[in-house]
Amino acid sequence: MSSLRFRVVEEAFKKKAVPVERPAERPSDYFAKYVFNREKMQHYLPRETYEALVDAIDNGNPLNREIADTVASGMKQWAIEMGVTHYTHWFHPLTDGTAEKHDAFVEHDGKGGLVEEFSGKLLIQQEGDASSFPNGGIRNTFEARGYSAWDPSSPAFIVGDTLCIPTVFISYTGESLDYKAPLLKSIDAVGKAALDVCHYFDPNVTKVIPYLGWEQEYFLVDEGLYAARPDLLLTGRTLMGHESSKNQQLEDHYFGAIPMRVTAFMQELEIESLKLGIPVKTRHNEVAPNQFELAPIYEECNLANDHNQVIMELMRRIARRHGFRVLLHEKPFKGVNGSGKHNNWSLGTNTGVPLMAPAKTPQGNLQFVTFLVNVMMAVYKYNGLLKASISSATNAHRLGANEAPPAIISIFLGSQMTQVLDDLENSSEDTIISLNDKMGVKLNISQIPELLIDNTDRNRTSPFAFTGNRFEFRAVGSSANCASAMIALNSAVAYQLKQFKQAVDAKISGGTEKEKAIVTVLREYIKESKPIRFDGNGYSEAWKEEAQKRGLDCETSIPLIFDAYLHPESVKMFSAVGVMSDVELEARNEVKWETYTKKIQIEARVMGDLALNHILPVATRYQSMLLDTVCKVQTVFDPEEADRISAKDRDIIRHIAYHTSEIQEKVQAMVDARKQANRIENEREKAIAYHNTVAPKIDEVRYHIDKLELMVDNQMWPLPKYRELLFVR
Repeated sequence: MSSLRFRVVEEAFKKKAVPVERPAERPSDYFAKYVFNREKMQHYLPRETYEALVDAIDNGNPLNREIADTVASGMKQWAIEMGVTHYTHWFHPLTDGTAEKHDAFVEHDGKGGLVEEFSGKLLIQQEGDASSFPNGGIRNTFEARGYSAWDPSSPAFIVGDTLCIPTVFISYTGESLDYKAPLLKSIDAVGKAALDVCHYFDPNVTKVIPYLGWEQEYFLVDEGLYAARPDLLLTGRTLMGHESSKNQQLEDHYFGAIPMRVTAFMQELEIESLKLGIPVKTRHNEVAPNQFELAPIYEECNLANDHNQVIMELMRRIARRHGFRVLLHEKPFKGVNGSGKHNNWSLGTNTGVPLMAPAKTPQGNLQFVTFLVNVMMAVYKYNGLLKASISSATNAHRLGANEAPPAIISIFLGSQMTQVLDDLENSSEDTIISLNDKMGVKLNISQIPELLIDNTDRNRTSPFAFTGNRFEFRAVGSSANCASAMIALNSAVAYQLKQFKQAVDAKISGGTEKEKAIVTVLREYIKESKPIRFDGNGYSEAWKEEAQKRGLDCETSIPLIFDAYLHPESVKMFSAVGVMSDVELEARNEVKWETYTKKIQIEARVMGDLALNHILPVATRYQSMLLDTVCKVQTVFDPEEADRISAKDRDIIRHIAYHTSEIQEKVQAMVDARKQANRIENEREKAIAYHNTVAPKIDEVRYHIDKLELMVDNQMWPLPKYRELLFVR
């Protein structure tokens, strides 16, 4: 018997929900308790400082050093009153995680003692070095300094005894080494480009803001079972394990009653999230057993991204207090659904107008269709880049399966919006578009009718779906930093809107009326971007063939997908909108290739260790037991009867011998492939080699181990099985 496995399973069954004491106040009373938000700013800062800081946040105007000193003083006073002793510049390195180095609020007072100090200089900038983070060759040994710089648009917050100050992270030579810096640039780029287009319709608009609403899917696993699975511990997913007889096929977990232990975890997570200003709203069971989801109210893109990074770390910490480990890997279990992080993206004006939602007026609907069509054009032109922005070694296991969007970017509009665009493309200037009775009034202006907000269904097979007042980028992986997808999308839309304005202005300069110029260009775009529109089943083989005919990017190799970042049109686009230079793009791709290689390398090493040191010894021990039984049968019964009695055992012995032999052979082949790939110096070529030669070997080894799991005595099997991992509460 595997004593460890049975002991941890037994302990998991005994665990009870940890009671969570809800605060006596309403959520609105303790919301943002640990955030230096505008309410705190107004209380702790002089009026002039507060107004200057708000102006910097709202309008991007720079802060001078004196203002920064005053902000730092007020921020320190608030933090110390909250029991804080340290501060940190909190940033997003190119690891999909977060980073922080804590410093105490202390300096020498010149009298042999200490004084609490936090100046504007320390608030605005720090030389964190952090030279071991991925940099893609940007940081040479003699230029290893890395600097973090304060992002005033994302408020500081408290975790434990530490004041966390959101910052960007850049190199000594000025290149971005993080996700936040290019995200902020992309937000600025799409805001300015969209503002210029908005002025065709409303000159009173002074700012356009991109919004993000993420939906975080995750698994919970009992902590003891997690610890007994080295593959989960080291790679985030199970590298082996035969699927349970019952998994998600009854769909009884989806939206079902939440187990008590999980509810207790969710309650504490919600309370702590609200205290950190994260407006969590939705929680429910997802499709796979032990899979769940939470989602907040939409926020400005930069803040929403920061909040997602905070909550992923918060989930990990709180899960352990409830005897769980949270799994954010996109595909921790074979045979059941993986986890995504749907990014709901939209644009809105400072006048309160949602640019991705149908309006009540002809002018408003022309504006809506203008932005809708330009987003379509951006996604069409840069579909390969958008796919690259969400691709990774971990998300590759999820994309393309019958549970998640395929590895082909397409747009779902729904029948109603498809009809509107088709009619607009084919109509004459005097045509009135007729819609069904639910659409209300027919309008005779620019062929744009009154539209309802909920005018489309949801196609769950579409990676980029229009859902009535926003686009849902469903292909983003659950462990990813949302910024990667948002940088690509914001930048592509910004560049497309700039091109649109140039085209419309050229026609207006030629004597065409503004409205007719807009409609003429839109008709051209609708026709050109038609290949990206697809409302059918994205899982079907027919779609893959059709997408290739349409000229969409159908590449499935992750290392090759990353090439889209360095395509000339991508480099030109990022440069034109001022988001990333060619040097930064090249460096980031080096990081992507290197990260891909390392993740597959780790998985191969873990697989080899588990196969040779955990599975084979148990399989051969069980085989020896069967051989011993067969020999004893031969001594007790006559040969004919002995052969009949031991026939089944002999068959199992032969199968075990075959699978153990195959495992040994394929593990060695995997090791040889890894050694050969490691000799390659070029990061791109090495990643391709790992994708083509090492990753397939992992699956080959797994096949034979999973077969053995069905043969070897259950009490001897060394690792917790799927039925235990997915159903123990």
